[in-house]
Amino acid sequence: MDHPPVTPNALAQTRALPSSSSLSETPASASSDARPEAPAPRLGRVFVALLLVTFLSALDQTIVATALPTIVGELGGLEHMSWVVAAYALAAAVAMPVFGKLGDALGRKSLLLGSIVVFLVASVLCGVAQDIVQLVLARALQGLGAAGLMILSQAVVADLVPPRDRGRFLGPLGSVFGVATVVSPLIGGTLTDGAGWRWIFWLNLPLGIVAFALAATSLHLPKRRLSAPLDVTGTVLMAVTTTALVLIGTWGGTLHGWASPTILGLGAFAVLGTFLFVLAERRAADPLIPLGILADRTVLVAGGLSLVVGAGLFSVVSYVPSYVRMVYSMSATAAGLFLVPLTLGLLATNIGTGLLISRFGRYKIYPIAGTALAAAAMLLLGSMTTQTPSWLLAAYLVLLGLGVGCFMQVSITAVQIAVPQSSVGTATSTVVFVREIGVTVGAAVIGSVFANRVAAGLGPALAGAGDPYRLTPEAAAALPPATRALVAGAYADGLVPMFLWLAVVFGAGLVLALLLRERPLTGSSDTAAEG
Repeated sequence: MDHPPVTPNALAQTRALPSSSSLSETPASASSDARPEAPAPRLGRVFVALLLVTFLSALDQTIVATALPTIVGELGGLEHMSWVVAAYALAAAVAMPVFGKLGDALGRKSLLLGSIVVFLVASVLCGVAQDIVQLVLARALQGLGAAGLMILSQAVVADLVPPRDRGRFLGPLGSVFGVATVVSPLIGGTLTDGAGWRWIFWLNLPLGIVAFALAATSLHLPKRRLSAPLDVTGTVLMAVTTTALVLIGTWGGTLHGWASPTILGLGAFAVLGTFLFVLAERRAADPLIPLGILADRTVLVAGGLSLVVGAGLFSVVSYVPSYVRMVYSMSATAAGLFLVPLTLGLLATNIGTGLLISRFGRYKIYPIAGTALAAAAMLLLGSMTTQTPSWLLAAYLVLLGLGVGCFMQVSITAVQIAVPQSSVGTATSTVVFVREIGVTVGAAVIGSVFANRVAAGLGPALAGAGDPYRLTPEAAAALPPATRALVAGAYADGLVPMFLWLAVVFGAGLVLALLLRERPLTGSSDTAAEG
């Protein structure tokens, strides 16, 4: 089927529409006047830039997973291992709504270019880090840049492309995100085994420079002036509250006891911050996260399912490679390969359920089946021992991917048909933000408990033969067989019980899925069609 090409008139009409960080907020009728003329020659170069920045932001979220044991062994700081992952996700989560609002208020080109610069500078700082604290701080800065890349790349498509043509551009962007998820463990493991883990971050430079050059020379968007004061109060309250939650997960049980004054104080601070944030959003002229959309039960349930995906899936992605390297004595590349079955299973059901929803107009059954399947996979993972064959672990991960893929995107579909068209972008951004909170808090809690249990088990296992906080997989492989078996047991005892906790998380997701209200899907609106 031939599609009408993008025209200068269509671009001008699209820019005149209300902008949003989502691609679904523009009324569908705006594309009716587009005339079939030659497409703008610069659009292709701009789109290549958007593909590159989407790839980079997705890649660096999980690329360090297979390299974590080597990084910690070289830099030290096992107790801060979870922050290498959590700092990136925390900074990205806090900054996402901010970039969405600033893009609407001030225009997106300068923000996109600035985000690329921040991301590349942070990548350099990660590559030259001399201790774990420097690396964590650089990863946080990298997460800030990545938030701009993820949000603005999608919003720029809304600025340039008429509504009915956006699917042709958003599809490849979504596919790039999935491909980056698949290849990031492989790239991270291959570079760690070969050139060294620091090349994980040097890799960003040539791709980022190309993206910056293409966007700077080919992207032309109007600048805007503020139409309403920015919600500075809401932004600050959200940032400090989210940070308090992550500190609880990271410090609890490691640097401070769960009942210590520090942890209890952070908990009280998080509760107070949440209360003040709600008050600030109710009074803000242009709130960061409008509270009105949360009145719909579908939005609340979808947010809960998104939280389950973030906390459950990314905790596994972040720490299974470390488990594989230490228990099965595999290379970083081989450990990265273990995540490929999970990701392929996720992509298969993610695409398959989308096709089935479009065909039959029903979606509630998929999150019910998916959460149940994911909970069963976690129970199987929680039954493993050091004697479990590696192929069986891969099979369990396929099952987990199939389950999560059934409902990973259904929450977005449900939200987009539950709210008015004018609120689709805000509601979608809110659900994605909640998922990032799940990634951040889930990775922090699982990582801190995992590291604490592993350190406690390695002490007796090594019995003075080495520093448990600086044990690399290579050093573990050189240990006597009996000692190496004790090290593998310490890692198994540290991570396997965490899978049972995550089974409970997916069980809670099953309850939420049962509460999801199903609305009819029709082909008469862009929202339903895109869903």
